[in-house]
Amino acid sequence: MLTLEWESEGLQTVGIVVIIFASLKLLHLLGLIDFSEDTVEDEMEMATVRHRPEALELLEAQSKFTKKELQILYRGFKNECPSGVVNEETFKEIYSQFFPQGDSTTYAHFLFNAFDTDHNGSVSFEDFVMGLSILLRGTVQEKLNWAFNLYDINKDGYITKEEMLDIMKAIYDMMGKCTYPVLKEDAPRQHVETFFQKMDKNKDGVVTIDEFIESCQK
Repeated sequence: MLTLEWESEGLQTVGIVVIIFASLKLLHLLGLIDFSEDTVEDEMEMATVRHRPEALELLEAQSKFTKKELQILYRGFKNECPSGVVNEETFKEIYSQFFPQGDSTTYAHFLFNAFDTDHNGSVSFEDFVMGLSILLRGTVQEKLNWAFNLYDINKDGYITKEEMLDIMKAIYDMMGKCTYPVLKEDAPRQHVETFFQKMDKNKDGVVTIDEFIESCQK
Protein backbone atom coordinates (compact mmCIF):
# COMPACT_ATOMS: atom_id res chain seq x y z
CA MET A 1 0.00 0.00 0.00
CA LEU A 2 2.73 2.46 0.94
CA THR A 3 4.63 1.55 -2.21
CA LEU A 4 1.61 2.32 -4.38
CA GLU A 5 1.05 5.62 -2.62
CA TRP A 6 4.66 6.72 -2.99
CA GLU A 7 4.67 5.84 -6.68
CA SER A 8 1.40 7.66 -7.41
CA GLU A 9 0.82 11.36 -7.80
CA GLY A 10 -1.32 11.54 -4.67
CA LEU A 11 1.42 13.01 -2.52
CA GLN A 12 -1.05 15.01 -0.49
CA THR A 13 -2.77 11.81 0.59
CA VAL A 14 0.59 10.42 1.71
CA GLY A 15 1.26 13.58 3.67
CA ILE A 16 -2.06 13.40 5.48
CA VAL A 17 -1.62 9.69 6.20
CA VAL A 18 1.83 10.34 7.67
CA ILE A 19 0.44 13.17 9.81
CA ILE A 20 -2.34 11.01 11.22
CA PHE A 21 -0.06 8.00 11.70
CA ALA A 22 2.51 10.13 13.47
CA SER A 23 -0.15 11.68 15.69
CA LEU A 24 -1.48 8.27 16.70
CA LYS A 25 2.04 7.08 17.42
CA LEU A 26 2.64 10.22 19.46
CA LEU A 27 -0.49 9.48 21.49
CA HIS A 28 0.69 5.93 22.11
CA LEU A 29 4.19 7.07 23.05
CA LEU A 30 2.84 9.57 25.55
CA GLY A 31 0.48 6.97 26.98
CA LEU A 32 -2.54 9.01 26.02
CA ILE A 33 -4.70 6.26 24.53
CA ASP A 34 -4.98 4.04 27.58
CA PHE A 35 -8.54 4.87 28.62
CA SER A 36 -8.70 3.88 32.27
CA GLU A 37 -11.57 4.56 34.65
CA ASP A 38 -9.65 6.74 37.08
CA THR A 39 -10.81 10.31 37.36
CA VAL A 40 -8.34 13.14 36.92
CA GLU A 41 -10.58 16.06 37.76
CA ASP A 42 -8.64 16.64 40.96
CA GLU A 43 -5.40 16.68 38.99
CA MET A 44 -6.87 19.32 36.71
CA GLU A 45 -7.69 21.46 39.71
CA MET A 46 -4.52 20.88 41.73
CA ALA A 47 -1.92 20.94 38.95
CA THR A 48 0.91 23.37 39.65
CA VAL A 49 2.40 23.38 36.17
CA ARG A 50 3.54 26.57 34.52
CA HIS A 51 0.78 26.45 31.92
CA ARG A 52 -2.76 25.74 33.09
CA PRO A 53 -5.25 24.34 30.56
CA GLU A 54 -8.55 25.98 29.80
CA ALA A 55 -11.67 24.66 31.52
CA LEU A 56 -12.65 21.17 30.38
CA GLU A 57 -16.10 22.40 29.43
CA LEU A 58 -14.64 24.96 27.02
CA LEU A 59 -12.28 22.45 25.40
CA GLU A 60 -15.11 19.95 25.15
CA ALA A 61 -17.22 22.54 23.33
CA GLN A 62 -14.38 23.51 20.99
CA SER A 63 -13.09 20.03 20.20
CA LYS A 64 -14.59 16.69 19.20
CA PHE A 65 -13.48 14.95 22.40
CA THR A 66 -15.65 14.08 25.38
CA LYS A 67 -14.88 15.36 28.87
CA LYS A 68 -13.64 11.91 29.91
CA GLU A 69 -11.34 11.70 26.91
CA LEU A 70 -9.98 15.17 27.66
CA GLN A 71 -9.28 14.20 31.25
CA ILE A 72 -7.26 11.18 30.14
CA LEU A 73 -5.45 13.17 27.45
CA TYR A 74 -4.51 15.78 30.01
CA ARG A 75 -3.21 13.25 32.52
CA GLY A 76 -0.89 11.70 29.95
CA PHE A 77 0.17 15.11 28.65
CA LYS A 78 0.97 16.36 32.16
CA ASN A 79 2.89 13.22 33.06
CA GLU A 80 5.14 13.55 30.01
CA CYS A 81 5.24 17.36 29.97
CA PRO A 82 5.20 18.61 33.58
CA SER A 83 5.64 22.22 32.46
CA GLY A 84 2.34 22.03 30.60
CA VAL A 85 3.84 22.79 27.20
CA VAL A 86 5.98 21.00 24.62
CA ASN A 87 8.87 22.84 22.98
CA GLU A 88 10.21 22.06 19.53
CA GLU A 89 13.24 20.10 20.69
CA THR A 90 11.08 17.76 22.76
CA PHE A 91 8.75 17.36 19.78
CA LYS A 92 11.71 16.37 17.59
CA GLU A 93 12.99 13.89 20.16
CA ILE A 94 9.59 12.20 20.35
CA TYR A 95 9.36 11.85 16.57
CA SER A 96 12.90 10.52 16.25
CA GLN A 97 11.95 7.59 18.51
CA PHE A 98 9.34 6.15 16.15
CA PHE A 99 11.02 7.11 12.87
CA PRO A 100 14.53 5.79 13.65
CA GLN A 101 15.09 4.62 10.07
CA GLY A 102 15.15 8.20 8.77
CA ASP A 103 15.71 11.82 9.76
CA SER A 104 12.46 13.26 11.12
CA THR A 105 13.96 16.56 12.30
CA THR A 106 12.70 18.77 9.47
CA TYR A 107 9.25 17.22 9.29
CA ALA A 108 8.87 17.50 13.07
CA HIS A 109 9.78 21.18 12.75
CA PHE A 110 7.05 21.80 10.16
CA LEU A 111 4.49 19.77 12.11
CA PHE A 112 5.37 21.56 15.34
CA ASN A 113 4.69 24.89 13.65
CA ALA A 114 1.32 23.60 12.46
CA PHE A 115 0.34 22.60 16.02
CA ASP A 116 1.73 25.86 17.45
CA THR A 117 -1.21 27.90 16.22
CA ASP A 118 -0.36 31.06 18.18
CA HIS A 119 3.32 30.84 17.10
CA ASN A 120 4.74 31.35 20.58
CA GLY A 121 7.37 28.60 20.28
CA SER A 122 5.52 25.99 22.33
CA VAL A 123 2.60 23.59 22.00
CA SER A 124 0.16 23.78 24.90
CA PHE A 125 -2.39 21.17 25.87
CA GLU A 126 -5.05 23.24 24.12
CA ASP A 127 -2.98 23.40 20.92
CA PHE A 128 -2.41 19.66 21.05
CA VAL A 129 -6.06 18.81 21.65
CA MET A 130 -7.39 21.06 18.90
CA GLY A 131 -4.89 19.71 16.37
CA LEU A 132 -5.69 16.09 17.24
CA SER A 133 -9.40 16.81 17.18
CA ILE A 134 -9.14 17.88 13.55
CA LEU A 135 -6.75 15.14 12.46
CA LEU A 136 -8.60 12.28 14.12
CA ARG A 137 -12.24 13.37 14.01
CA GLY A 138 -12.49 16.35 11.74
CA THR A 139 -14.35 16.52 8.44
CA VAL A 140 -12.48 16.15 5.16
CA GLN A 141 -12.70 19.94 4.77
CA GLU A 142 -11.22 20.52 8.23
CA LYS A 143 -8.39 18.07 7.65
CA LEU A 144 -7.53 19.66 4.31
CA ASN A 145 -7.56 23.12 5.87
CA TRP A 146 -5.15 21.85 8.53
CA ALA A 147 -2.94 20.23 5.90
CA PHE A 148 -2.90 23.45 3.87
CA ASN A 149 -1.65 25.28 6.94
CA LEU A 150 1.13 22.70 7.27
CA TYR A 151 2.25 23.19 3.67
CA ASP A 152 1.95 26.98 3.88
CA ILE A 153 5.26 27.26 5.68
CA ASN A 154 5.48 31.06 5.84
CA LYS A 155 1.74 31.40 6.62
CA ASP A 156 1.04 33.91 3.84
CA GLY A 157 -2.07 32.13 2.61
CA TYR A 158 -0.45 30.51 -0.41
CA ILE A 159 1.58 27.38 -1.10
CA THR A 160 4.53 27.79 -3.42
CA LYS A 161 6.25 25.00 -5.28
CA GLU A 162 9.27 25.47 -3.01
CA GLU A 163 7.15 25.05 0.12
CA MET A 164 5.54 21.89 -1.20
CA LEU A 165 8.96 20.54 -2.13
CA ASP A 166 10.33 21.30 1.34
CA ILE A 167 7.51 19.34 2.96
CA MET A 168 7.83 16.42 0.54
CA LYS A 169 11.60 16.21 1.06
CA ALA A 170 11.02 16.22 4.81
CA ILE A 171 8.54 13.33 4.51
CA TYR A 172 10.91 11.33 2.30
CA ASP A 173 13.78 11.97 4.74
CA MET A 174 11.62 10.86 7.66
CA MET A 175 10.48 7.65 5.96
CA GLY A 176 14.08 6.79 5.17
CA LYS A 177 14.40 3.29 3.76
CA CYS A 178 10.77 2.36 4.49
CA THR A 179 9.83 2.66 0.80
CA TYR A 180 10.35 -0.11 -1.70
CA PRO A 181 11.67 0.14 -4.27
CA VAL A 182 14.04 2.80 -2.94
CA LEU A 183 13.13 6.13 -4.47
CA LYS A 184 15.52 8.09 -6.63
CA GLU A 185 17.01 11.24 -5.18
CA ASP A 186 15.06 13.51 -7.54
CA ALA A 187 11.73 11.71 -6.95
CA PRO A 188 10.31 14.38 -4.58
CA ARG A 189 10.94 17.15 -7.11
CA GLN A 190 9.48 15.16 -10.00
CA HIS A 191 6.33 14.34 -8.06
CA VAL A 192 5.91 17.91 -6.81
CA GLU A 193 6.32 19.30 -10.34
CA THR A 194 3.52 17.08 -11.62
CA PHE A 195 1.19 17.57 -8.67
CA PHE A 196 1.77 21.33 -8.37
CA GLN A 197 0.85 21.84 -12.03
CA LYS A 198 -2.48 20.12 -11.42
CA MET A 199 -3.15 22.17 -8.28
CA ASP A 200 -2.19 25.56 -9.70
CA LYS A 201 -5.33 25.96 -11.79
CA ASN A 202 -4.70 29.53 -12.96
CA LYS A 203 -0.95 29.01 -13.44
CA ASP A 204 0.05 31.98 -11.28
CA GLY A 205 2.83 30.10 -9.47
CA VAL A 206 1.03 29.66 -6.15
CA VAL A 207 -1.71 27.39 -4.81
CA THR A 208 -4.59 28.97 -2.90
CA ILE A 209 -6.66 27.21 -0.26
CA ASP A 210 -9.51 26.79 -2.76
CA GLU A 211 -7.22 25.27 -5.40
CA PHE A 212 -5.67 23.00 -2.78
CA ILE A 213 -8.98 21.67 -1.47
CA GLU A 214 -10.48 21.22 -4.94
CA SER A 215 -7.47 19.27 -6.18
CA CYS A 216 -7.26 17.05 -3.10
CA GLN A 217 -10.97 16.24 -3.15
CA LYS A 218 -10.62 15.07 -6.75
